[in-house]
Amino acid sequence: MNRSELAADYFAMGFNCAQSVLCAFGPEYGLDEYSALRVATGFGSGMGRLCQVCGALTGGFMVIGLKHSRTQVGEEYKVVTENAYHLVHELATRFEGRNGSTICGELLGVDLNDPEQRLRATEAGLFKTRCPKYIRDSVEILEDLLRD
Repeated sequence: MNRSELAADYFAMGFNCAQSVLCAFGPEYGLDEYSALRVATGFGSGMGRLCQVCGALTGGFMVIGLKHSRTQVGEEYKVVTENAYHLVHELATRFEGRNGSTICGELLGVDLNDPEQRLRATEAGLFKTRCPKYIRDSVEILEDLLRD
């Protein structure tokens, strides 16, 4: 199973978009499933239903941090950090190019913090029809960006 399918499967099991993306990459970078699920919990639905940056992207940003991060005092801050920031920007830019936005509320056209709008989104099948595409897009772009 490829990472896109794995991430989509996590989402189909009921995990949020950020959890799904992070879990598809975590083991490769030393993050176990349990920890990935825990750390990404608050980032679904555009960060805790704030409808801000799409969780598929924030999950991707965390993956970039797993691969490209400054973890020791004395490491070259500028080189490591600039590379990570460049990759985050590139992921967001490419995602927006494919989907028209990076903002969850704009991608879904609803305010997920409003229970009535969230119910309408569920009834309309938005989470089943749109979100898997955003997850797959994030994973595909990440795979391209993270190739050594």
